[in-house]
Amino acid sequence: MNKQGDINYGRVAEAIRYIQQDFKTQPTLEEIAAKVHMSPYHFQRLFTDWVGVSPKKFLQYISLQYAKRMLSNGEPTLFDIAEQTGFSGTGRLHDLFVKIEGMTPGEYKNQGESLIIHYSYFHSLFGQVLIASTSKGICYMGFVDDNNDVFSELFQRFPKANFIEKMDELQQNALKIYRQDWNDLRQIKLHLKGTDFQLKVWEALLKIPMGNRITYGAIAKEIEKPKASRAVGTAIGSNPIAFLIPCHRVIQTTGSLGGYRWGTIRKTAMLGWETAQNDILDL
Repeated sequence: MNKQGDINYGRVAEAIRYIQQDFKTQPTLEEIAAKVHMSPYHFQRLFTDWVGVSPKKFLQYISLQYAKRMLSNGEPTLFDIAEQTGFSGTGRLHDLFVKIEGMTPGEYKNQGESLIIHYSYFHSLFGQVLIASTSKGICYMGFVDDNNDVFSELFQRFPKANFIEKMDELQQNALKIYRQDWNDLRQIKLHLKGTDFQLKVWEALLKIPMGNRITYGAIAKEIEKPKASRAVGTAIGSNPIAFLIPCHRVIQTTGSLGGYRWGTIRKTAMLGWETAQNDILDL
């Protein structure tokens, strides 16, 4: 992606924001296109090229009714979702390719004093992203709305580390996840600073198949802490790896998509894109 890709993402994100706000009125193609200052023809092409489906079909995927239908028979567990999907095709993407390694107690305690961290800015489907890596794996991935803010968050996680702005192979391999270029994808290793509880929650997130949603309560049951939904929510909110650790797939029991640290519009875009990709792959 290039600068034009960022502009296109911005237009699609703005269209999604408008659809969310006016969902009950079922806005027409012409009304949505007008909101992003494009002709209906060009907007239809842009939107369809970006997500693989029309704006109308995308609206069906991101509606709250879609999430509620998934929860209508009771709160699903990860086992239920795995059984429904058969963990076939892309459903096992994260389970197979992404592995978490927690930092040692010494690394955790000394705040990265002995670590050399490379970081670079990249373009992705969902906007500019900052990716950082140690010699052992990716340690941070966050979407950029303000370069200084996102780097400050990285720095706060490892205040004593040595930071070098440099692109490396670990970062480039992680980027392939956005392109679904998985034939040439080597295992992505994550080198994370977190408590035992946080690591368990993040590992549970990796088991959610692409295009599916699950609740905070289901994650709590998965890690055998059924009464810890609130603590699970806190751990999910502190996830340092956007998209690769798919915290965007966790929704509220009511069916509401809930919040997302990198923006609810971006979360909505991710969920709709993943659902559309699953449909395309199933054709």
